[in-house]
Amino acid sequence: MTVSEEQNREMGKVSPLAVLKSVGPKLVPFLKSVCIYFVLWLPEENPNLLKALVKILPILSLIFFVVLHGMSLGEQHAYSRRIIAGLVFSALGDVCLVFPDSYFISGIVMFSVAQALYASAFGFRPFNMPAGLVCTSLACILARFFQPYMDGIMVHAVSIYALLIFMMLWRAVARVQLFDDLWTWSKLCAVAGAVLFIASDITIGINRCCFSVPFERVIIMGSYYAAQLGLTLSVVDHRTDQDLRAQIKST
Repeated sequence: MTVSEEQNREMGKVSPLAVLKSVGPKLVPFLKSVCIYFVLWLPEENPNLLKALVKILPILSLIFFVVLHGMSLGEQHAYSRRIIAGLVFSALGDVCLVFPDSYFISGIVMFSVAQALYASAFGFRPFNMPAGLVCTSLACILARFFQPYMDGIMVHAVSIYALLIFMMLWRAVARVQLFDDLWTWSKLCAVAGAVLFIASDITIGINRCCFSVPFERVIIMGSYYAAQLGLTLSVVDHRTDQDLRAQIKST
């Protein structure tokens, strides 16, 4: 085996098929709960707790997945604990958005906390200023785009949320150091999850403020569940950059 092959093996760059065989059985509850949501397709009118439960079942299944993957109060599972906390606040946000007339702002607050938790899980090293500037600019453009359609507290709530979700994307992107060979498939899952999360939220905003998006519920919930799956899968084979650097130097 060459040095390059050894590094790839040690850094967790395994084939997608091997990953699927490893984590697939643990994802069965998530896949089943997503199917239940789309098969039942409960109408959004007359919201109730049953509809809220069906909506958050996939998120609860992802929490169960992280716990099965390994959980403790030790530092080695600090990343997983933050991902779980993000999933919990996401579930609370989902429940709030089932009752949008009364709790829409509360839903934005819950998801804002979730984005902050995901970003904190990804960490702030390496900093990657260029990616940060790009993401901040995109957040400002997005907030400015929706401002004419909003008033009052919604203007500030959406602006803050946009900054937080793009901060989450920034931190996910910053972890993928392709040129330093410090990347794993789990980091790429986090980036994909962040992008899909933003796509889902932009669709919500356009559908709510601008015009009716065809098949908006399928697009919103499909991309949302896929986003949470990507963020959750980032706990698999999670390693710090320091660990990866040490392994490269030792080969």
